[in-house]
Amino acid sequence: MAPPIALPETFARAVAGLRSAAPRSEIVLEEVGAPQRLAPYAFALAASVLRDGDEVATGRLILLHDPAGHEAWQGTLRLVTYVTAELEADMVADPLLPGVGWTWLTDALDAQDAGHRAIGGTVTQTMSTRFGELAGPPAVGDIEIRASWTPVDDDLAPHLLAWCALLASTAGLPPPGVTALPEHRPAGAA
Repeated sequence: MAPPIALPETFARAVAGLRSAAPRSEIVLEEVGAPQRLAPYAFALAASVLRDGDEVATGRLILLHDPAGHEAWQGTLRLVTYVTAELEADMVADPLLPGVGWTWLTDALDAQDAGHRAIGGTVTQTMSTRFGELAGPPAVGDIEIRASWTPVDDDLAPHLLAWCALLASTAGLPPPGVTALPEHRPAGAA
C-alpha cells in the first residue's frame, strides 16, 4: 500500500472550505472525480437542484491548484464551473438572458464577499423543438453558464455559497426565506 500523498497546505485549506459550506436544502452536492490533466491538484463537486422532487438544474465546480502558479489565472488556485438548466422557451428567447445569467454569477460572488480576479466565461442559450417520435411538448430551452475565476485567498466557503446562489438563480428558485405563491386558477378551472 502506497503512503498517503501530502497535499499542499493551500489546496487542503481550499478543499476544506468547499466541504465546510452548507448549501440550501434544494441543492444536493456530491464529490466527484476531478479532471487530472488541468493542474497538479484538483477537486470537484457536482450539484443537482431539486424543486418539488424534480431536478431543475445541474452543475459542476472544479478547484484547480498549481503550486507554481499560472499566469492566466493570476494565482495558484482556480475555480471552474459549468451550470445548466432547462427554461421556458420564451425566457430562453430573451436577448437579455446572457447578460442576466452572467450577473447571477457576479452578483452571487459579490453578495458572499467571495474575493476574486481574472473572471471569465460564457453564457449560452439554446432552444430545441421536438419532431417525429420525439414530438410532444412545446419548444424548450436551456441556459448554460461556464465560468472560471481566481479566488484571492484559500477560504473557499464563500465561493461555494456564491456558486450555490448561481445554481438557485439558474433553477429559478426563490430567494431563501421567500415562498413562491401558487399559480392562481379561476374558479371552476381544471
